[in-house]
Amino acid sequence: MDNTIGVSTSNDIISKQIPVGSTETDDDVQTKQMKENLQKYEQLFGADEDAFEQPTTTRKELWSYYLYYNGDNGVGPNSYAPALFQYVLTKAGWDPDIRPIQKGNCGNAGCVIAWGSGTRSVASVVLIANGICFAVMTVMFVGLGSAADYGSFGRWLLLVLTAICWVFQYAMMSIRNAEQWPTAMVFFIISYIAYGATLVFYAAIFPRLARYMPHVRKARDEDLKEGKITQAEYDNIESLERNHVSSISTAHSNIGYLLTLVINLSVLLPLQGNPFGNNLALCLTNSCNTIDWVVLGIWWFIFQQPRPGPKMPKGSNYATIGWKQVWLASKEIRHLPQTFIYLVAFFFLADGLNTTGSLIGVIQNNIVSFSFLEITYLGLSQAATSTASTFGFWYIQRYFNIKTKHMFMVTNFFSVFLAFYGMLGLWTTKVGYHHVRDFWIYNIIFGLFQAPYYAYAQTMMSEVTPRGYENMFFGLFGITNRASSIIGPNVVQAIINNTNNNWMGFPFLFALCTAASIVIWFVDVEKGRENCRKYVEERKLLRVAKESGLTTDQVVEGVATGELVAESGDSINSVSHVGVEGSAKGHFD
Repeated sequence: MDNTIGVSTSNDIISKQIPVGSTETDDDVQTKQMKENLQKYEQLFGADEDAFEQPTTTRKELWSYYLYYNGDNGVGPNSYAPALFQYVLTKAGWDPDIRPIQKGNCGNAGCVIAWGSGTRSVASVVLIANGICFAVMTVMFVGLGSAADYGSFGRWLLLVLTAICWVFQYAMMSIRNAEQWPTAMVFFIISYIAYGATLVFYAAIFPRLARYMPHVRKARDEDLKEGKITQAEYDNIESLERNHVSSISTAHSNIGYLLTLVINLSVLLPLQGNPFGNNLALCLTNSCNTIDWVVLGIWWFIFQQPRPGPKMPKGSNYATIGWKQVWLASKEIRHLPQTFIYLVAFFFLADGLNTTGSLIGVIQNNIVSFSFLEITYLGLSQAATSTASTFGFWYIQRYFNIKTKHMFMVTNFFSVFLAFYGMLGLWTTKVGYHHVRDFWIYNIIFGLFQAPYYAYAQTMMSEVTPRGYENMFFGLFGITNRASSIIGPNVVQAIINNTNNNWMGFPFLFALCTAASIVIWFVDVEKGRENCRKYVEERKLLRVAKESGLTTDQVVEGVATGELVAESGDSINSVSHVGVEGSAKGHFD
């Protein structure tokens, strides 16, 4: 059987089967009947998520989704843990320009640490750790992304990853001495990988929540089918709801981030100058995150309604399906050109922005002398502006009915600006991340424009993702977003290691972000949606054909005549054979 995907959709197939001489009423009746026949067999083999009853999103379910993100706010794994890791690295390192070697004498100049048979700069080691995280996440997202689309695997995967992040964030609290930097590196890598994975598989859920919101479901199941609205009008309704869920959930993440930082001040202010103040702050941070994830996040696992994906295809299992699906998708790039253009462009944009953030974080930690109190104040400015801007961007978009891509491009301008501002630091010390005030500017700009950036980036991904393949494509999106920084950290750490100048990495990052933003501007979202619709219909037809033992032509003919029959079994799980009846056509095996 031919497993390649052709250029016809089910609608094309149906239209080709309608007799030329039939009336418009006959056409309508026959088209409706043929669609119903095909849907029955898609349901028979569980080839689509609609093969199972999909519940309408409830208010409790939606709010439990928001609250989970409130807990998964990233203060520990994304802020304090890397700062603590860099802190012990710096304490174990030395200034290479000072002789004799004296560990722990690093200032704002160069700082190196023993690495293999030689030395390597501290900034380089931090970027290597980030590179390892992103490489592991790449393998994880490819292997597990598609698996999470089938059955209820994604639901349990999110729970396990959350627990792993808790455990290793608590383990970071044991890091107190400079000699423990290799252990700190391992703990940081594992906790950051788990944290990044929770964000990816959590984000893959929101397109389904938006799709089954009451007003969206009514628009699709009633208004669209009855011809009261066009497909374009329906697409706009679902797109706005995706932006709504994405923006509000992102805002809740920043609310959790803000509240956690405020609580941490209760430890950091009384313990200023205490050598273990940072560790106690990390302890409190992880306790707050755990409380958030358990007390707030548990409701998601309680109120989340069962929305199983399609059944696992024959001949596949959870260990192999991810690699099979990604390999198949890579061969079908021509069918989803807008999707893959966006993925590739966003890969480089996220690579540049993530590496820019990592590099600025390294410089910031040195400038503030690893003061968790100063880092907390800076984080508060970012969290407060992030919360306000996410709500603000959403209300502006809703009021003026602005398209997702246009909102996204506004945020991309400032993604480029952050790297450009650092590049200025090569020629002057008045600006360009040389003073504490520069990091106030950075955190405020990041909050105002990068929090909406993350919301619109994932909404853009959902716009060009085939329905039913959310986890697979969000897994690929996770590679381009959370795991994208494979090129950036390696190039920048090599530049820094050779020049011993942290600011030399910014020109490369500026060029990377600029080029990627230009490509994203040319992504055609409307064309991408249509490509996704065709892709889903074609894949469902192929699966029905494969699992019924027929060719696609036989399935099409059987659908057109209504002669496809299940020859044994009366449920999805008990079908053993499907054939085509008809005295003239015979029986196909």
